[in-house]
Amino acid sequence: MNFTTPVFIFVYFPITISIYFVVNFLEKRKALSPVFLKFRVKDFILIAFGMLFYMWECFDDVFKLGVYMLGVWSAGCWIGRNRNRYIQIYERNEEEDRVYRKISLSVFILIFAVLMILFCLVHFKYMPLWTEIWNYLFRGSLVKDSVMAPIGISFITFSAISYLTDIYRGDAPGGTFIDCALYLSFFPKIISGPIVLWKDFSTKLDNRTVTLERFVSGLNRIMIGFAKKLILADQFGSCISNVAAGETDMITGWGMAFLYMLEIYYDFSGYSDIAIGLAGLLGFEFEENFRFPYRSKSISEFWRRWHISLGRWFREYIYISLGGSRRGERKAIRNAAVVFALTGIWHGAGWNYILWGGINGTMVILERVIRNKKFYQKQPEILKWFVTMGITFFCWQFFRFPDFGELWDWLKLMFGRLQADTVYWSWKYYFDKEIITLAVIGAVGSVAFGGENLQGWYRRFSNCKVGFVIQEAVLLIIFVLAILFMINSTYSPFIYFQY
Repeated sequence: MNFTTPVFIFVYFPITISIYFVVNFLEKRKALSPVFLKFRVKDFILIAFGMLFYMWECFDDVFKLGVYMLGVWSAGCWIGRNRNRYIQIYERNEEEDRVYRKISLSVFILIFAVLMILFCLVHFKYMPLWTEIWNYLFRGSLVKDSVMAPIGISFITFSAISYLTDIYRGDAPGGTFIDCALYLSFFPKIISGPIVLWKDFSTKLDNRTVTLERFVSGLNRIMIGFAKKLILADQFGSCISNVAAGETDMITGWGMAFLYMLEIYYDFSGYSDIAIGLAGLLGFEFEENFRFPYRSKSISEFWRRWHISLGRWFREYIYISLGGSRRGERKAIRNAAVVFALTGIWHGAGWNYILWGGINGTMVILERVIRNKKFYQKQPEILKWFVTMGITFFCWQFFRFPDFGELWDWLKLMFGRLQADTVYWSWKYYFDKEIITLAVIGAVGSVAFGGENLQGWYRRFSNCKVGFVIQEAVLLIIFVLAILFMINSTYSPFIYFQY
């Protein structure tokens, strides 16, 4: 189910919130019998509505998800029970003496469980790519048809690995099956994140409070997310989809590439705003997933601001597990390279994503090498920002064009190497007053609104009574406008639904 659909807004969302709050109210007033409290009715409600939310996209996948949750929880139980059980192995040193070493039994369970989780991900998402690689390296002729991957398989995989690893490390207990099922099926995050670590989610299971301030804040985030998606991202996407490289001019080529840069930001940050807002309404406080990444002055900074939950997951479970930066600069660079290679592969089973991850990883490593050099530190901040945005601008085109042929044609159009015999529609047709206005709003909003001075002024303004009333009125008007955009336009799923 998509957040920006009439079914979700007018049916699913009000019913879910209403039932949850009624049960929560009765619990606090102790109006429910001890039996209901013991069986955690409100968590059962969230799990049931989470499964319904998931089933809405594909009925068959919900049964796979149920088996998946049971398997992950069982593995977590085995890991937790065997953390203090060890097996002894011995190694021969140079003096031919036996040196015994203890290894926790839970290590083997964790490795096996993670391999099974990754097998599911590879089977559903990456087999065509690995088959292509195998045929290229060994001149084989294997054929592997694409398999429809379960909805949100990549994000569910991240959650499952986080659940098992945090139990193994002792960062959080495994909890009951209800805890695990709620974590994996929590509908605000199940399909496209944000990626919430189990050790963070588990602390909120028994500490959920929804104050009036948090409730209003959650509603505001939801309205902002709807505006980002429906008013900005979808309008940019609709404009882009009507253009072909061989039928337009160079200005349109650059303009559409810029619109896509805005679209992917507002699409995914809009989704994150809605998810964070929904979680807040239910008493779960999620961390920010975007902090104005288009203000970044380096690719390294960009990745500290863009899809923050993804970066944290890779840092916690890949980068640190490989040794992080504790074993010297060379190994830190190697670990960063591995992280970005996996980041590219995670986004999709295509060479375009691998190349995208490689470019970003190369830039991060290069910046790590030169960050303390005087010539780099002396460069103007505006120049660093311009270079960073230029790299980001071109890298996003790998997302837009999975096919290298189409990407090459578009790049040739942008640099005047591809000219159509007849230009059917020039930039004047595509960039009407509405698109230009929205593009200016999008560009200014993605950069200027992230300034500390402006944000400080906004906080002071919204904290006073008059400012608060004006804020809520404006957000309500924008939300109604977003709903009108939704009703009058065609359905457009979030870009990150495919990952």
